[in-house]
Amino acid sequence: MTTLSIDIRRATRRDAEAIAAVHDRAWRLTYAGIIPHRVLTRMIGRRGPQWWANAIGRSATVLVLEIGGEIAGYATLGRNRARELRQAGEIYELYLSPEYQGIGLGRRLFESAREMLSAHGFEGVVVWALEENNAAISFYEGIGGRDAAEGVEVFDNKALRKIAFVWD
Repeated sequence: MTTLSIDIRRATRRDAEAIAAVHDRAWRLTYAGIIPHRVLTRMIGRRGPQWWANAIGRSATVLVLEIGGEIAGYATLGRNRARELRQAGEIYELYLSPEYQGIGLGRRLFESAREMLSAHGFEGVVVWALEENNAAISFYEGIGGRDAAEGVEVFDNKALRKIAFVWD
């Protein structure tokens, strides 16, 4: 019998290629039919291994969820960018490879990101999700997020509403 370990840790530059692959798979699944195809393809293409290596090298806070040595998900986090919300921390992105979704790993990654923000003095957390992203909406509601604000994101002349979920 083989036991797989599940670890959540800060990303290193060596993780860039694996994070880029998770990003590609997760975004294609998540945003197909929501974000216009041409724009989505460009967005994914800009976030290749070199982009991730540079982001990690610039001290961006990127966590990875690793299962048996394989990167299965990632989260990016830092200071809240929406000044109208009082929560100090923000999880900018939280994605898992499709084959790891729906089994509780997202919650573990979310909690680790939230703990890291708190350890760095950021009280409260905000996460934005596109309103049409039903899986994300259900996920954030299911882990206790409160709908606190709305906004709009424009993709190739297509305006999409987004919702801010908060935790105090």
